[in-house]
Amino acid sequence: MLQTVSLTIKGIVQGVFYRQMTKEIAIQKGITGEVKNLPDRSVHIIATGTEQQLQELIDWCKKGPARAVVSDIAVEKIPLQSFPDFKVTR
Repeated sequence: MLQTVSLTIKGIVQGVFYRQMTKEIAIQKGITGEVKNLPDRSVHIIATGTEQQLQELIDWCKKGPARAVVSDIAVEKIPLQSFPDFKVTR
């Protein structure tokens, strides 16, 4: 059963390829949605997938790419949203 989550990742997560790597991981796992930088230097993700797919994405987001330093991650289940694919937005 599909569900949608909103993730906000804080720390050193901009300028370290966090969005691009998130997109690649999401596509590999069959997740749809979007990822974008926020003005406060955090990264925001809205992702739709199965519970297992989303948990795998969340686990990856806790570490991020090699140069990222994740200090906090907020996860919130939100109403189901449908996306055609996974994209990086600005």
